[in-house]
Amino acid sequence: MPIKLNNIVLDIDEDITLLKQKAAKKLKIKKEDIKDFKIIRESIDARKKDIIKFNYSVLVKCENEKKIVSKLKDNSIIFEEEKEMEPFIYGDKEIKGRPVVIGLGPAGLFSALTLAKHGYKPLIFERGEDVDTRTETVEKFWKEGKLIPNSNVQFGEGGAGAFSDGKLTTRIKDKRCEFVVEELVKNGAPEETAYQGKPHVGTDILKDVVKNIREEIKSLGGEVHFNSLLEKVNIENGELKSIVVNGKTIECNCLVLAIGHSSRDTYEMLYENGIEMEQKAFAVGVRIEHPQEIINVSQYGKYANHKRLKAADYRLTYQSEKHNRGVYSFCMCPGGVVVAAASEEGRLVSNGMSYHARDLDNANSALVVTVGPEDFEGDHPLSGMEFQRKYEELSFKLGGGNYKAPIQLIGDFLNDRNSTKLGSVIPSYKPGYEFKELKNCLPEEVVECLKEGIVFFGKKIKGYDMEDGVLTGIETRTSAPVKMPRDKMLQSVSVKGLYPTGEGAGFAGGIISAAVDGIKVSERIMEEFKK
Repeated sequence: MPIKLNNIVLDIDEDITLLKQKAAKKLKIKKEDIKDFKIIRESIDARKKDIIKFNYSVLVKCENEKKIVSKLKDNSIIFEEEKEMEPFIYGDKEIKGRPVVIGLGPAGLFSALTLAKHGYKPLIFERGEDVDTRTETVEKFWKEGKLIPNSNVQFGEGGAGAFSDGKLTTRIKDKRCEFVVEELVKNGAPEETAYQGKPHVGTDILKDVVKNIREEIKSLGGEVHFNSLLEKVNIENGELKSIVVNGKTIECNCLVLAIGHSSRDTYEMLYENGIEMEQKAFAVGVRIEHPQEIINVSQYGKYANHKRLKAADYRLTYQSEKHNRGVYSFCMCPGGVVVAAASEEGRLVSNGMSYHARDLDNANSALVVTVGPEDFEGDHPLSGMEFQRKYEELSFKLGGGNYKAPIQLIGDFLNDRNSTKLGSVIPSYKPGYEFKELKNCLPEEVVECLKEGIVFFGKKIKGYDMEDGVLTGIETRTSAPVKMPRDKMLQSVSVKGLYPTGEGAGFAGGIISAAVDGIKVSERIMEEFKK
């Protein structure tokens, strides 16, 4: 049974190779007596800007472990219980054909991987392209402004997360999170991903990781089809009977629906087929760009740009008392870029992305305000989706109708002036931008809350409200605008055999939580169906 040691501290100028030696000292043994050593947690203590430290938890194996721990009587030194996996009990219901997974974002990817590892040989359909071809398509869109509706930043292998910062932070407490991270590392994510307090992979590495997991699924008997759009679900007496993909009918009574939060045509098709949905709150706003150096100095003081520290991030929240709405940063991308993320023609969306190195000049984040059913027109389940469309269309027209984004400097936004020239921050958005007043593509209350939030956050991070920081319109895809209710077996309450999962179903928010939800859905499937 390994020994877990908490609260091993390294000063910022101490090399990580000293960790094993410090662990041995804490156990009062020789470094050579340690047979196995593993870092399981790293966090940065930057509460005092003039004294930054790293705090670690590690696992150690050595001789006479029980004797060592009993002698020390230290609450930060405990035994880590090694839990054996309980045998999985499979169901006895027959699957018609093979289990089908729609979508190859995090939820679909890990749902399919789980099924494949257990011998279920899933059939996977992704409306977009494989990640390599998709990357070429997206980069062409950023350069030329020619959108491919089924393969873009939202759709294709890897989902929306493939063109993001690749953050692996999550608030959920679930043992499956560890499995997800282990699989990511096994398939190419950096080893430190497994123990960093705020891990991220970066879009450049994440693409290869996704591809490797796809190949693992295929090696286990799974079958993957790209450019394959789910067009219809056929239901009889409340049970799924078949689906139509690219005009072909496929017998199916076990369907994982991991469509992502932007599959609006699929939402419409499902609604027409009687799948229960309900409105869900989300948030809208802008992307905000600052020099990364300002964020580094604010967070790390004199240690900004230290070799042991990567580009600093932030997480900010504010509650507008006047409007009773939350304002918060979302999907913060240190050393990254703002990207065009549209998925429908005539509608403009922005998002953020970082490479693993996070070494570009600007920091960017979504700065968004909560909206909910009270803001939507009507009580239709898809009213939130139409709300998104309305403001994306306004943003598209405001930018000139060619996927150029409307931008405004922070000082001008706060004072209702149109910007006329750039300052110290050069916008990273491609295929280009136009100076416009962003109040013309956002709800009035959202604009007012954004102004309040920027001023408040300027008191938290020096320079956050800088005059020549850049705001880029418009951020609308913070989460799904709908939720698809599920029963205790995680099936749609409307249709047996249909399993809505991940962000698109309203049950996740981010790579890890979506992947975990995909795993949970597959576990329910295996509990019901035979291999």
